[in-house]
Amino acid sequence: MNSNKRVFSGIQPTGEVHLGNYVGAIRNWVDLQSQYESTFCIVDYHAITNEYQPKKLLQRSLEVAATGIAAGLDPERVTLFIQSSVPEHTELTWFLTSLTSVGALERMTQYKDKCARGQGALAGLMSYPILQTADIILYKANLVPVGEDQVQHLELAREIVRRFNNLFGDYFPEPEPLLTSGARVMSLSDPTSKMSKSVEGSYISLTEEPESIRRKIKRAVTDPGPQGGEPGPGVANLFTLLEAFAPEDVTQSFRQDYANQKLRYSDLKATLGECIVTTLDPIRTRRAELLSKPEELKEILAAGGDRAREQARDTIRDVRELMGFQMPVR
Repeated sequence: MNSNKRVFSGIQPTGEVHLGNYVGAIRNWVDLQSQYESTFCIVDYHAITNEYQPKKLLQRSLEVAATGIAAGLDPERVTLFIQSSVPEHTELTWFLTSLTSVGALERMTQYKDKCARGQGALAGLMSYPILQTADIILYKANLVPVGEDQVQHLELAREIVRRFNNLFGDYFPEPEPLLTSGARVMSLSDPTSKMSKSVEGSYISLTEEPESIRRKIKRAVTDPGPQGGEPGPGVANLFTLLEAFAPEDVTQSFRQDYANQKLRYSDLKATLGECIVTTLDPIRTRRAELLSKPEELKEILAAGGDRAREQARDTIRDVRELMGFQMPVR
């Protein structure tokens, strides 16, 4: 393990965990836990910037935690916790808000996209990247696993850190992006859009039964053939999934068939469906076992929260002192 590097990453508890979440986040967490000192957070504060059901918030957090553990996360090796159990996240967010310009927030691509869809009226949605920054630097993380679509938010985090360090002393490390492979799994029904739970038939949940998985893969959008030697978005998405779930030699064989214009999409889909089923079956079983004992799962997350809060309190104590807040907190 590279003990000199710290990794932080978070995932929202906004419903079912689908293949995009698994490939883009959870599976990477499992790989990273043996390489770095890792802190992984279920970001329920972030979840309330969208419409949500309060009575289901904790349950959805437990479901995400169970999925992560079932996929291979070891709570003894990583700090796994629910964000709201460490209120220092919000205190640091307020301190950082005082250092962040409205213009910088308005330039965020994701915010502009949501405004264009009529979703950008809430201040929490605009200040979302500040909370993300607080999440990361509260634990003095050096690396943040991100997809290419998230690099802009991380660059803002780096700008905020530089401003803090310039004003109050060189305290926080500037977090670096750790670009993840296969992070952008696209919709099965519209491969020009990311996989989303909001469109029926466009995603595969990690809890789906084998026949449902096979059926959805069979119906996935493809394209008529090579386009300038490169596959179109539908086939490219199937190959992205194949690389995530199939042995390398299987993927290479299908790519060669595609290059030689010998690929049968029915064969590709059948193989891909079986590979996904084989991978997800043990995860689904283990996840159900964990969720059948919710109190034990809560205890795992509470222990992770205790470890996280110990470090968070040290950071906040230092930040308060650096920024001039001298009264002790009891």
